[in-house]
Amino acid sequence: MSDQDTRIVQEAEKLAKQGQFEAAVSCLEKGSPELRTNQSALYILAVCHRSTGKRTEAIDVLRTLLRVNPHHVRSYQEIGHIHVAAKDAEKAIEGYAEAVRLDPAMLSSWQPLTKLYRMVGDTVNQQIAEQRVRELEALPKALVAVKSALNQNNLQTADEICRKFLRSHKQHVEALRLLAEVADRARIIDDAEFFLESAVAFEPEHVGARFDLANILLKRQKFEMADKVAEELLDAHPENFEFKLLHGATRLGIGDTDGAIDIYQQLINKKHNLKNTYLLLGHAQKTSGDLSAAITAYQNLYRLNPDYGDAFWSLANTKTYRFNENEIAHMNHYVANEKTSEIDKVHMHFALGKAYEDEDEFDQAFSHYQRGNAIKHSLLQHQIPDVIKRAERQKSICSAELFEERNGAGNPAIDPIFIVGLPRAGSTLLEQILASHSQIDGTLELPNILSLARRLRGRAAPVDGEEPQYPKILKELDADYLARFGDQYLEDTRVYRQEAPHFIDKMPNNFLHIGLIKLILPNAKIIDARRHPMACCFSGFKQLFAEGQEFTYSLNDIGTYYRTYVDLMDHWDQVLPDFILRVQHEDVVADLEGQVKRMLEFLDLPFEQACLEYHKTQRNIRTPSSEQVRQPIFSTALEQWRNFEKHLKPLTDALGPEVMRRYPIN
Repeated sequence: MSDQDTRIVQEAEKLAKQGQFEAAVSCLEKGSPELRTNQSALYILAVCHRSTGKRTEAIDVLRTLLRVNPHHVRSYQEIGHIHVAAKDAEKAIEGYAEAVRLDPAMLSSWQPLTKLYRMVGDTVNQQIAEQRVRELEALPKALVAVKSALNQNNLQTADEICRKFLRSHKQHVEALRLLAEVADRARIIDDAEFFLESAVAFEPEHVGARFDLANILLKRQKFEMADKVAEELLDAHPENFEFKLLHGATRLGIGDTDGAIDIYQQLINKKHNLKNTYLLLGHAQKTSGDLSAAITAYQNLYRLNPDYGDAFWSLANTKTYRFNENEIAHMNHYVANEKTSEIDKVHMHFALGKAYEDEDEFDQAFSHYQRGNAIKHSLLQHQIPDVIKRAERQKSICSAELFEERNGAGNPAIDPIFIVGLPRAGSTLLEQILASHSQIDGTLELPNILSLARRLRGRAAPVDGEEPQYPKILKELDADYLARFGDQYLEDTRVYRQEAPHFIDKMPNNFLHIGLIKLILPNAKIIDARRHPMACCFSGFKQLFAEGQEFTYSLNDIGTYYRTYVDLMDHWDQVLPDFILRVQHEDVVADLEGQVKRMLEFLDLPFEQACLEYHKTQRNIRTPSSEQVRQPIFSTALEQWRNFEKHLKPLTDALGPEVMRRYPIN
């Protein structure tokens, strides 16, 4: 938007706040045609039309605004206001209800909802609305603003308001809980843990703060600690459903799958929130390897909730389930139903993609994969250029000279084995193989390196044009600092280990931070799990991830991401020769024993037959590949992408000629 248009919008907003609605409309008419799709201008125009009794015009403007941004919260509130003026309670409720769904902190929508629900005799929703009003009115206005900013995913605003409030209310527990939520959303979960520990220290009996702390401990994979908090909460509140669900998750975390399953089964027997509980039961049974029981749980779930997309996706995500004709027809019905939520449609489209692919109806399958990805992509705020910039900054800072200057710095431990790469590249298979060795503990995708990188990055967003603090700060860190970071990584990851001298960290995104790893853990081992770009990228495109991996929901994005990854790995190979072992998935499939011996030689470990019999290893596995790695190695998936080749030109274009030259299509 031009400076002139910006000034016009600001002036129009000022006039509208003064009640000069006609003048505000006239002001907006002086702007460029660009204002016809500008959200701020459209919202002001709608408010002005509504305030002057032009309800039809206001609705037309709001429709235009919602085409630009379907999640514009105040547009739905305006719709509510318009229908209140028209004395149409039902449509007013629809508008306000959508506003509070998008922003549960929207007090100005909850308040009229209480009256409207009372008017139409909906006592259940009336009570819910009244409770929300009481909760929000009890909060300081600053914290309500924080909640609104969080609901709109404006983390920087939420962080700034919350920290300002805490400067004068240092022990305010609700503010600390909100700041922890900001940190959690920003994936700085060590900060979230610190804020919640502080909140509990100030108010040891605050149930909400302790519950939040347990959930953060779960995310940090500090399962024993989380389990202790969950048990304490249950001791004080033995019938609380949420605490029982929490306890199920903590038991699963510490490896007690039978205990978790028992908890979920008890809740189901008591008819407690069957939607959530059946899903969690199925996930726990799948994790334990009882696939038949998991399938039954997911089937029970969709029978109880016919439009619940995650039930169908969970069945598809077993990788072995085949949908029948009735199930396919059922899903097709609900993805076409306008009342089905967007996220349920996403889950069903991905499941339908799998269903049609199993029937060799590849065009149909691709159509559903594409539609599911498109909806999911629209719900995210991922920007692929950010990844490219981050990789370029790593290359510019992490030079051979830097590593030479820091030679001998960091913690000299040989314990960690990092497996990096892209999702669906075979990293879970490599971990299962190596974790079958007596001297290696398999863990999970550990967040610790990412947390250290975020700490170095700092909280403050860089000023426009200014380079972020990380990775350039790596040039300033002395040997003692690097050693302390290495010490901290080893200490923080100890909770995930058993008794073996080595352990695996298979966070795939750590490929962006290999420079940091080398500086703080110079004797660590890194294995790059790589797969042919077409197979890897399309497999990622077909996969609906529980969280993260936002780059996978567009062929262009995932292709660009793969190209960036290859380019950065080339850099690491150049500046850190012999530090990384590349293992090609296709080579593992073709010659398992040879590649196992190659990896163990790289790790300075003796060969063990158990590594070849990895599928017999009894471990809980939580990745999408869990069922595949419980079977002997197979090659059927190597060429599956070829069934969709005619649809994949956007992918090959994004990968670029250099990557395709290195990985030709035969």
